[in-house]
Amino acid sequence: MTAISKSRIESIDLLKGLVIVIMALDHTRDFYFQSPGLIDVTAPAANNLPLYLTRWITHFCAPTFSFLAGLSAFMVGKRKPKNELASFLIKRGLWLVFLDITVIAFVWYFDIHFGNVDFDVIGSLGVSMIALAGLIYLPNKIILLFSLLLIFGHNLLDSIHFEGNIWWGILHEFSSFKISNLHTINIVYPLIPWIGVMSLGYYFGNFYGQPFNANSRKKLFNNIGVVAIIFFMILRWTNVYGDLNHWKNYETSTQTIMSFFNVNKYPPSLLYLCATLGVALLFLANSEKWKGKIVDYFTVFGRVPFFFYIIHLYFIHISAAIVAELTGYGWEIMVQSNFDPDLKNFGFTLPIVYLIWIGIILMLYPICKKFDSYKQNHKEIWWLSYL
Repeated sequence: MTAISKSRIESIDLLKGLVIVIMALDHTRDFYFQSPGLIDVTAPAANNLPLYLTRWITHFCAPTFSFLAGLSAFMVGKRKPKNELASFLIKRGLWLVFLDITVIAFVWYFDIHFGNVDFDVIGSLGVSMIALAGLIYLPNKIILLFSLLLIFGHNLLDSIHFEGNIWWGILHEFSSFKISNLHTINIVYPLIPWIGVMSLGYYFGNFYGQPFNANSRKKLFNNIGVVAIIFFMILRWTNVYGDLNHWKNYETSTQTIMSFFNVNKYPPSLLYLCATLGVALLFLANSEKWKGKIVDYFTVFGRVPFFFYIIHLYFIHISAAIVAELTGYGWEIMVQSNFDPDLKNFGFTLPIVYLIWIGIILMLYPICKKFDSYKQNHKEIWWLSYL
């Protein structure tokens, strides 16, 4: 039987919790690692393996979260008419976009003038939810076809560029646009293929019901996950299609391996999604019966992921400003006006960053647990479903 607690599937919450905690490691590195700026930490020629792996493991976060958001929407839709689900998705999507360009935009820079506004993962999730509100009315086979078309076909658009066109940037190109002399919008998460990742998750919700049980679902997800990873390895080896970054041989085997796995995230390439979603499906396939204190611990974060997302960003940035002040760098270096800020050599070595990350997770756990308990015990409060 699937592990279900209060109508929730615990393996899904567990995976959400794990990926959002891993995401916090990436954000801790952003503010606490001693580097000249937000360097490309998956560039083989510029980095060492521990730093590379610290960044690479966080690749699982965004695609897994987008996929699970679609899957969770399907679960909600099993208890609501489609028009109610569509209304919820639209309202939640608009709410996420609003927060992305206000509350979240501020926490990244601490710039009261909002000189840089990033269309980030939360905004992408929001627009994807709005798109999903329309897609749910389509037959399941059409939803699957649409999802696979975006995921497998979008790299055909890689060579297409429209200089200065913000709409094309929003759709498919990592880019920055000056909207005034003082304000810039950075398109970090173009919509294609993120919309397809969420709709694919919605389609996979069908496997959490009849005629599928835990055993048949485990077999299916394992098979799809293995095929996705094998497909990634073969297609990546050919260097023909599926990613902007072609891998190449370096002087050392370590750098060559780093190059092989250095897949493009902005926007997420076909190979990026095959590798990350393949592993996510393997995890879902084999974790349904997991029990214990460790599972319970991470599941707490998975039940309140957006709440955790907001508070962890503010906690990391504020604490980094305090540490910068105490160590003589001045808190002002954390008020940033550039997309790629220079923190004036502030920061620590990677092992220290890991210790800070662990400390942050331990400190935020009681807050998340209390909010989770409040949310579970006050389901009549409608606005809690938006946090």
